[in-house]
Amino acid sequence: MTEKWLEISLTATAAQADLLCGLLDSLGCAGVLVSERKLDTFVVPDPDAVEEGPLQLRAFFPQQPAEVLFERLAALLADYGALLPPLAALAPDARLIDGQDWAHGWKQHFTTLRIGRRLLVRPSWEAVTAGPEDALITLDPGMAFGTGSHETTFLCLEALADRFELQPVPRSLLDVGTGSGILAIAAAALGAERVLACDIDPQACATARDNAVINGVQDRVEVTAAPLEALPAGFDLVVANILAEENVRLAAELVNRLAPAGTLILSGILAEKQALVVAGFEPFFPEPPQIHQKNEWLCLIYARPG
Repeated sequence: MTEKWLEISLTATAAQADLLCGLLDSLGCAGVLVSERKLDTFVVPDPDAVEEGPLQLRAFFPQQPAEVLFERLAALLADYGALLPPLAALAPDARLIDGQDWAHGWKQHFTTLRIGRRLLVRPSWEAVTAGPEDALITLDPGMAFGTGSHETTFLCLEALADRFELQPVPRSLLDVGTGSGILAIAAAALGAERVLACDIDPQACATARDNAVINGVQDRVEVTAAPLEALPAGFDLVVANILAEENVRLAAELVNRLAPAGTLILSGILAEKQALVVAGFEPFFPEPPQIHQKNEWLCLIYARPG
C-alpha cells in the first residue's frame, strides 16, 4: 500500500512565513514548500529579494486527522499574539497525498550549493565537477529536513567548515536532529573520524543512513533514533539544528556530550529567541557565544573550557 501523507496549505505574508515554518516544524512537519519554492533547498534565498503579495505554505505531515493538527496549530498561533494571525485568517486547507509523489516532486527545485572554501553539496541527480580540495556531499533528502540552503542548515555548515580549517582538526561529532544527515556527512567529508547522528524520526534516520552510503561514509557515520540522554559523551563537536526551545530544554544533555575544549554549535534559532537561548546556556559557559546571523536566523557557537 502506498504511504499517505497529510498536506496542509496556509496563506501568509512573507514576514510571517519563517515563523510559521518553525511552528509547523514543532508539530512534526517533514517539510514545507512556500509559493512553490522550497524553504530548505539547494538554492540560497536572496536576502534582498522582496516577496510581493501573499505566499502559500504547503506543509507535509505523516497521515493524521487534519482537524486535530489544526487545533494544535491554532493553540500555538494564539501564543504569538500580534506576530501571527489566528488560524482562520490563514485560509487553512488539507488533503491526503502519496508520499512518493511528494518526495520526487521536490527534485525540480534543487541545484548545487557551495559553502565556504571546500564544502560542495549537490543533489544526487545532478552532475558536478569537484575540485581536488573540495569536500563533495551528494544528497537525496527524500522526506527529511536538510539540504543545505535553509538559513539554519547553511549556518551550521559554515560553522563546521570554519572549525575544520583550524588545528587541531575535530575527530568526532554528534549531530542532534540529523534530518537528511547533511551535517553528519559534511563532518565526515571534512575529516571527522567518528560521527554519531541522532533523530527521533525513523524516516529521517533511514534517509540519513542512505545518504551516508551514497557518500561512502557509512563506516564513520552511525545513525540512531536513541534519545540524547542515552548517547555517549566525549565529542569534539556537538551540533543541534533544532528549535530554540528544544535547544534550551536539552542544554544540559548537549553540554554533557562535549569533550573538554569541545565546541557546541546551535541553530534553528530565530533572532527574537536569542535571549532565551543565551540565558539557557549561560550556566554552562563562562564566555558568551559567537553569534552568526543569516536573515532572521541565528547560529550560536560555544567553546567549552579545556
